[in-house]
Amino acid sequence: MPQCDYLFDGNSTFGTKHIDTMVKADEKIAEVSAASILAKVTRDREMIALAQKYPQYGFENHKGYGTKAHIQALLRHGRCEVHRRTFRVKELDKSSLFKF
Repeated sequence: MPQCDYLFDGNSTFGTKHIDTMVKADEKIAEVSAASILAKVTRDREMIALAQKYPQYGFENHKGYGTKAHIQALLRHGRCEVHRRTFRVKELDKSSLFKF
């Protein structure tokens, strides 16, 4: 494993210092692979819990990915408090680039 403070899977440090990047690190480094699995399991559990609070969005099915069903739910119900404001949906945001 490379000697670094932190290793991001991908090719961007997102402007953070002391970070190395590696494309497909989750396929190459066991620790990154394990962290990826833990993150995905945690995310899936959180999405299932959010689905109980916001059943109209179907979080338990799409896990927050921008699927057709997710986009349709956003168009039908608008964003709720847990939606990222940076996730742009053309049909939902067409009146303004800066609508929040």
